[in-house]
Amino acid sequence: MIKLRSKKYFGRSSSKLSNSASKLKGADQKDLGGNNIAEIKWELRPGGMLVQRRESGQSVGEGLITIRVSTVSQWHDISIESTSTFGELKMILSLVTGMEPREQRLLFKGKEKDDGEYLHMAGVRDKDKVLLLQDPAIKEMKLLSLAGGQPIRNPCQTISV
Repeated sequence: MIKLRSKKYFGRSSSKLSNSASKLKGADQKDLGGNNIAEIKWELRPGGMLVQRRESGQSVGEGLITIRVSTVSQWHDISIESTSTFGELKMILSLVTGMEPREQRLLFKGKEKDDGEYLHMAGVRDKDKVLLLQDPAIKEMKLLSLAGGQPIRNPCQTISV
């Protein structure tokens, strides 16, 4: 036979409950014998985990965040949903910088991110910095197309005296 401990070891102290219960709205409270005890609400996450519902009403990955995107010579503050992908961020940056999304390389915490990766899953939070670089292979192709396919000549000429 197993003897269980008394309820005083399993319960919360009344001072903590009264402080936290006073912050909650009236629909979340029950009155039992003069003590305010908060009712705990639970939610089921998509992965099947049962967690306590947050008071703010927003899940971890929801809401607008502001990202500072730094290029070589300038920076831009971009507001975007935290559940967006890096590909969607590239589309917004193409409007701001003029570079096509296929020309852009985004680096966060020193690693290049794929277009399909989600911002919140990569750890991007509000006011984080993302580095934007131009893809060197595409930059070289642009320079070759501007040259018209001609080989690059020596810009200096020798002068004999």
